[in-house]
Amino acid sequence: MQAVPAHAARATAAARAASALPATLSVRPPSVTGALRALEGLLMRGGQRTARRNAWTAVLEDRRRAKDRREAQHVLEAVAAPGPRAT
Repeated sequence: MQAVPAHAARATAAARAASALPATLSVRPPSVTGALRALEGLLMRGGQRTARRNAWTAVLEDRRRAKDRREAQHVLEAVAAPGPRAT
């Protein structure tokens, strides 16, 4: 019996493993958000990750409140303006 070169044995084993998977199995690439969170998890400890997520949530909440203030200011200016009002 002849010895099989190591690279040929690895290629044969990889081909068998690939053929054992069902043809319908598809791997979806990770989303950008998922990839960034995974990278964040590798680079930062849990406390830093939580602090950054909390800070981003606060930024989003501040933006929402600013939008609400702008809308309220617009309504107040419309009510205070002289002239005919639509009913």
